[in-house]
Amino acid sequence: MAVESIFSNLSKVIEMVGKDKGIDKQIVVDAVVQGMLVAARKKYGTYREIEASYNDESGEVELFEFKEVVKDEDFIDEDVEIKHTEALELDPEAQLDDSIGVKMETGDLGRIAAQTAKQIITQKVRDAERDIIFNEFDQRKGEVVSGIARRVERGAIVVDMGRTEAYLPPREQIPGEVYKPGDRIQGYISDVRQTTRGPQIIMSRADSRYLIKLFESEVPEVYDGIVEIVNAAREPGQRAKVAVMSKDPSVDPVGACVGMKGSRVQTIVQELRGEKIDIIMFSEDPTRFVTNALAPAEISKIFVDDENGEMEVVVPDSQLSLAIGKRGQNVRLAAKLCQWRIDISSESDSATKTAEAIFNLMLIPNMTETMAQNIFQSGFASFSEIAESAPAEVMLIPGYGDEAKASELIKLAEGLVEEYAADDKEIPTMAAKLMKEGKTIATPSAPEGNSKQQADQRLKEELAQLETAEAESAEAESEEAVVTNDDPVDGESDETAVAEADEESSSKADA
Repeated sequence: MAVESIFSNLSKVIEMVGKDKGIDKQIVVDAVVQGMLVAARKKYGTYREIEASYNDESGEVELFEFKEVVKDEDFIDEDVEIKHTEALELDPEAQLDDSIGVKMETGDLGRIAAQTAKQIITQKVRDAERDIIFNEFDQRKGEVVSGIARRVERGAIVVDMGRTEAYLPPREQIPGEVYKPGDRIQGYISDVRQTTRGPQIIMSRADSRYLIKLFESEVPEVYDGIVEIVNAAREPGQRAKVAVMSKDPSVDPVGACVGMKGSRVQTIVQELRGEKIDIIMFSEDPTRFVTNALAPAEISKIFVDDENGEMEVVVPDSQLSLAIGKRGQNVRLAAKLCQWRIDISSESDSATKTAEAIFNLMLIPNMTETMAQNIFQSGFASFSEIAESAPAEVMLIPGYGDEAKASELIKLAEGLVEEYAADDKEIPTMAAKLMKEGKTIATPSAPEGNSKQQADQRLKEELAQLETAEAESAEAESEEAVVTNDDPVDGESDETAVAEADEESSSKADA
């Protein structure tokens, strides 16, 4: 293969490559020049000073070898030196120690050097094309795109995007979805990476941002910015929660996203393969926001811990299973949506915890129940917590605003802690006290959702009522027998009648 066949008509080749690949002309020129330079150095050696340049007028790559001008009598190495007399023939103004360039013939490079040049040019063009694709899709990150499923590699679906391929990893797929080669796939560009094999485009159908983008495409109010989607939380293929708010008081954000008879949200549900979507109203008040997120469950009260970002939500016993959801799904999505840690408990459990906390606080000397309730409502659930607190924190409790009172309470709590630690005694609890007194702690009633527990409870109640009714009936029959035999028969005395009645009753009992 001659070098001329590769580098002839370069201007046409460069123009054609730039147009077909969308690569800038200068990038192709630089690749050709570098390819020629590498080929020349491989042929003649790296110690020789060779430079390559592209001549726009002739459309050729020219090679020049630079040599140092030396005195004729000092000439030693023709590869790096040139005689002064010869240099003057090339350039009349050449002087000693100058570096003068001599044009080289590209036809002398040979077949191997030409092949090397071709490989370098091909690689450079490929790298430039990869950079263009990377930059293009890097700017499109966060957009919804679609392509054709081609094949599956290690569980990841390879999607043909035209100029390149995208990958839909298993973790980014909706569980249960099956695609065959040739099926069209829509997804969200979640990431674009530059790898040794070229740009890698990661597509996602499980990302919550994909759900937000679908609402933008289906709901004009969201696209126009009138309705804002504040946040979204998903368990792909099962359920999702979306928090919305309106910047226009006259526009209902929930109604706008649902659409007439649910037409808008149903389109999104179908795209997500039946994923249920709850659209809730956003609120700046965290407690109101959490209440909306846990709907349709009713909320009794909420305890907020701003410092740790936690909320304890108390619901009626009958609403506990509804608030938690199937396998904890409802509360888990609500926590993701609101970005708070949410603990849900029933009213019965909450009452038990409150009673235990007040009992513990009343172990402090001179502590009344009212004072213990004030301390508990201020966020202290035990005397140990008071002992570990600073006076400034205790001063927030009603009745302990004075630093002296707060310090005294802390000292009493610290003394109690030391006392139990020194004696290695267990801190008493209300449950242990009731058991010692032979009493039982009332257990929370079964939620309405648990039909088995309800049936068992109802059966026990009916059996108890039946036993009570039978006992009362037997007692009534016994009293009636005694009254009937009180009157003497045929002149018998009262004592005889009573004795016979006793014998009859005894015989019935024996029977």
